[in-house]
Amino acid sequence: MSKESKRREALVYHAKPKPGKIAVVPTKKYSSQRDLSLAYSPGVAEPCLEIEKDKENAYKYTAKGNLVAVISNGTAVLGLGDIGPEASKPVMEGKGLLFKIFAGIDVFDIEVDTKDVDAFIETVKNIAPTFGGINLEDIKAPEAFEIERRLKEELDIPVMHDDQHGTAIISAAALLNAVELTNRKMEDIRIVVSGAGAAAVSCTRLYKAFGAKAENIVMLDSKGVIRSNRANLTVEKAEFASDRKIDTLSEAMVDADVFIGLSIADIVSPEMLQSMAPNAIVFAMANPNPEIDYNLAMDTRDDIIMATGRSDHPNQVNNVLGFPFIFRGALDVRATKINEEMKMAAVKALAELAKESVPEQVNIAYGETRLNFGSDYIIPKPFDPRLIAKVPPAVAKAAMDSGVAREPITDWVKYEDELHERMGSDNKIVRLILNRAKTEPKRIVYAEADQLDVLKAAQIIHDEGIGVPVLLGNRETIIELMEELDFDADVQIIDPKTPEEKPKLNEYAQIYWQERKRKGVTLYDAQRLLRQRNYYASMMVKQGDVDAMITGYSSSYPSAVKPVLEVIGSAPNVQKVAAANLMNTSRGPLFLADTSINIEPTAKELAKIALMTARTVRLFGMEPVIAMISYSNFGSSKNPQADKVREAVSYLHKYYPDLAVDGEVQADFALNAEMLKSKFPFSKLAGKKVNTFVFSNIDSANIMYKMVKELNNADNIGPIMMGMNKPVHVLQLGASVDEIVNMSAVAVIDAQQKGKKLQEELLGEANKA
Repeated sequence: MSKESKRREALVYHAKPKPGKIAVVPTKKYSSQRDLSLAYSPGVAEPCLEIEKDKENAYKYTAKGNLVAVISNGTAVLGLGDIGPEASKPVMEGKGLLFKIFAGIDVFDIEVDTKDVDAFIETVKNIAPTFGGINLEDIKAPEAFEIERRLKEELDIPVMHDDQHGTAIISAAALLNAVELTNRKMEDIRIVVSGAGAAAVSCTRLYKAFGAKAENIVMLDSKGVIRSNRANLTVEKAEFASDRKIDTLSEAMVDADVFIGLSIADIVSPEMLQSMAPNAIVFAMANPNPEIDYNLAMDTRDDIIMATGRSDHPNQVNNVLGFPFIFRGALDVRATKINEEMKMAAVKALAELAKESVPEQVNIAYGETRLNFGSDYIIPKPFDPRLIAKVPPAVAKAAMDSGVAREPITDWVKYEDELHERMGSDNKIVRLILNRAKTEPKRIVYAEADQLDVLKAAQIIHDEGIGVPVLLGNRETIIELMEELDFDADVQIIDPKTPEEKPKLNEYAQIYWQERKRKGVTLYDAQRLLRQRNYYASMMVKQGDVDAMITGYSSSYPSAVKPVLEVIGSAPNVQKVAAANLMNTSRGPLFLADTSINIEPTAKELAKIALMTARTVRLFGMEPVIAMISYSNFGSSKNPQADKVREAVSYLHKYYPDLAVDGEVQADFALNAEMLKSKFPFSKLAGKKVNTFVFSNIDSANIMYKMVKELNNADNIGPIMMGMNKPVHVLQLGASVDEIVNMSAVAVIDAQQKGKKLQEELLGEANKA
């Protein structure tokens, strides 16, 4: 994608369908006059009077306790510099988005139009009663230091300048682990810090808090080494001035144990790297390009532990590992401030988490067989679901121990449950899917690439490195649409109806005819059928010319599925294929089956659908908890529809006793864990959170998933074809671009898994031979 195309895409993302990235939504009922009279006049007077008696009641009756202000004056925005308060707003909204999706914290972003320190501080103080916490953002140094210091002194709510402390906390956790891995001690390491801005100062202060010695630290700014004899040093730079008689980065790097980069790209040469001590620790965190390229550094020395700010290399120092969870812990105990003890607790929690066994969900997301504590894994991954239950409790406990918590937590188990529950509405599963697909992109044929939305999705798949699109359809139309989209990538375009494709078409037709000639298909029929895109694309997958296929956007589901089933067919030992939809709901990801293929499955087929769905759930790194849905509860009706669900459950209990599955059960009981446990304590689902629903027929499954999608605006991934011999997935008619992208990622993951299985089978055959 060209620079102009990326620019246009970014602008459209922020402008459509509604401007901006965050919104305010009501949390109480408002449908009746009674509701409105409670929400506003006259009912609202009662909480007002209670808060007047005691201001702390604002936490009880308003959103204050879960509301953070992200405040900037736009003087140091990302790499853009002083662009002003209005221009900084998209960044502040983005910060609000991260607060919400990672920690369930609501945000108002506030852009203040002043560079005057006193005026800025006074503005924040005047609006502070609205908020439970203040996140300062993108304020230039040295003003940022004074603003944060004074606000922390003068306000009684948590205040943190993330640009200073976020990178410090994450990098400190990584440094502790790197020091441990190299058998060093913090008090002994020699550190070079390239950069002297807010982040560099805060990082170095935190390293000192963990034992690093001032005499072992050399800091550099744009003029070189900050020496104690240099004139006009700021207070912050003077704090780290060195007495060593060196001036350049090259001199400072000699025999250094640690390099901390918070400056600009490509200032560290291979020669500088070579001059460092054995088992050097290199944190090159300039963004988007580090102080030395990761691959260059690894080629230069094989004994370094390296971290960057980038997600495409190991050990990403990403602030999102810190600020959402630190504020979460601070808010949950109503802390009066974020102090050093709380920041250090976050550091320790992150460092310790990296040493724990990594959940399979995280391994899957990053395409790893098994992430283990070591040189390529010294800090947790941003997608790790354990962060929400690890970091906030550590921060909350530190706030309590240091005397700044006004609402101590007494039941820590209950608190962790609440933290997990808060995150039920996020879209981590989508990010996990896309991230995992990127680890090993596969070739995807789009059978309807001459449709604008399909081509838009293929462009995203190409540009994001999720897969390698192969475009099938009318060549002239595809080229015209690509020009309209500024999709100028060198991708393969195939038009089965053109003369140049005739040899391949005849080859496919011969193969198809050989397999179907005893089922009434003539060679002429085969040649005619192969001119149809779904037959042609299916043969491409069957013959290994591509790895996966996406179709169904512009045709009815049955007409798209028929060629796929004829050409590809089901996997060995699978009598009937099925389909499931993954719905991102307010309670987390839910799998629904069979939504698209089997109209009235038998009891045995229902059991098989449940087993295939369980395998699909595990493909996404989750353990299936399956409710077999009916209008009946555990024998309350003797109707044949309920009987077949009971029979399917009986089969599963007998032959798959370790599978968490039960029924027949009504949907509300399956969704309400407390109600289920109360009424049916004997059930295998009692006390469990159901994440998978298998319905008795296609009517109920299809209606349910479409209602959930439309009524709750839930992200939908599917239908995911289950039991196919090859990775082929059929979209619902008129799927959105996002749905096509998500299904493409699923197709890539499907191809990855089937490829691994084939390799294992081939290896097994080779070992037998």
